[in-house]
Amino acid sequence: MNKRILILDDNQAILEVVTEALVYEQFEVLDIELGSQLFDAVGDFGPDLILLDYRLADTNGGDLCLQLKATPKYQRIPVIIFSAYFTPADEGRPQGCDGILYKPFDLETLLTTVYEHLEGSVRNS
Repeated sequence: MNKRILILDDNQAILEVVTEALVYEQFEVLDIELGSQLFDAVGDFGPDLILLDYRLADTNGGDLCLQLKATPKYQRIPVIIFSAYFTPADEGRPQGCDGILYKPFDLETLLTTVYEHLEGSVRNS
């Protein structure tokens, strides 16, 4: 069974590119655009990893990450936040996330980060 990745970003262009890259790598992908959809999507889709934009139109991805990590049945799901608001020089990780992708990022960095956080996944290339 393929690993499942949930992507939350309100930028349609980013959603399309990231989704296409992950589908090419044979992941099952669900993408959503609103933070208000996150908990229903996590419950229904059962992701192995969540990619979460930090700044969203309807909420803050960092706050969503904190809520996920405070929910016992979801706290073990790795959450990677992507954002232009953090840099590699910043101390620590925002809101308890498991990883950060700094925008702009290239697809190689995206895939490397995803595979690092998915135990038991083997890269196809």
